[in-house]
Amino acid sequence: MRDGLEPDGRPELLVLRALKLGDLLVAVPALHALRRAYPEHRIIYAAQGWLRPMIELVGSVDDLLDTHGLDVPLALSPGRVDVAVNLHGSGPESHGRIRALQAKRIIGHLSEEWDGPCWQDGVHERERWARLVHWHGIDADPLDYRLQPPAVASPRPGAVVIHVGAAYGSRLWPVDRFAEVARELAAAGHEVLFTGSSGERPRAEKVAAAAGLPAETVVAGELGLGEFAAAVAEASLVISADTGAAHLASAYGRPSVVIFGPAPVAEWGPPPGPHIVLTNESLRVGDTFSDQPDPALLAVSVQDVLSAVSRLGI
Repeated sequence: MRDGLEPDGRPELLVLRALKLGDLLVAVPALHALRRAYPEHRIIYAAQGWLRPMIELVGSVDDLLDTHGLDVPLALSPGRVDVAVNLHGSGPESHGRIRALQAKRIIGHLSEEWDGPCWQDGVHERERWARLVHWHGIDADPLDYRLQPPAVASPRPGAVVIHVGAAYGSRLWPVDRFAEVARELAAAGHEVLFTGSSGERPRAEKVAAAAGLPAETVVAGELGLGEFAAAVAEASLVISADTGAAHLASAYGRPSVVIFGPAPVAEWGPPPGPHIVLTNESLRVGDTFSDQPDPALLAVSVQDVLSAVSRLGI
């Protein structure tokens, strides 16, 4: 096997969490704890390469090993890693990738081959991973989730960031509702900034047009991940579905209104702070991968969002 990273002389600790931005951000307390417990180790985070700018803001990770899911083995030779940590899950696929590293120490949930806590459903993700490392003797605080300040400036300091996209259709609040919220906020004197990926730019443009706002309010697809983090870190308010944008707002303590659909709030909701969650969980279907918005999300009205903004004092 050809290794994906050259050794630098330090013992290595590999963290497997080959998922998306929000998944990284809820794992930050565990990553901070691992850094304190292993100050001399080179901590490597195994996830998709586009997350690299965000890894730098975590402050507890030294390198990223570009890893696209669990379909292929991790690009590190067996026996090279000193400590392997499974923050990806507890299934046979992630256990298999960790097992293949042949690390001296394994930190993970209970398996036939190593000891650990049993997996529990219904646990908040920050709690889950903090509890995991704590079970293995590493002190962790689930509220230790803050990131370092971005190295770049926000493109629009003080703007209301409206993140109109999401990875799956189940989390897409309707375009017309986003547009009405944006129109009301702009009429109240707020600068509005529409963020998203390049693939989400057409949706952001539709929202801006329906709101009667100029094209320059749309920066979806124009910002690198570091610039996106800066836009959120210096926002006056963030309005988003349950996405990475919402988790960034938590990480930087920015006021936020988070519209939840398929995901349970008890497992993915924001920490205590200036954050308001809107949903109707009695209607939740919970199919994350559906191309149709979850009924729990569709139950949230424009007035619900505007009332939440008012409660936040924005």
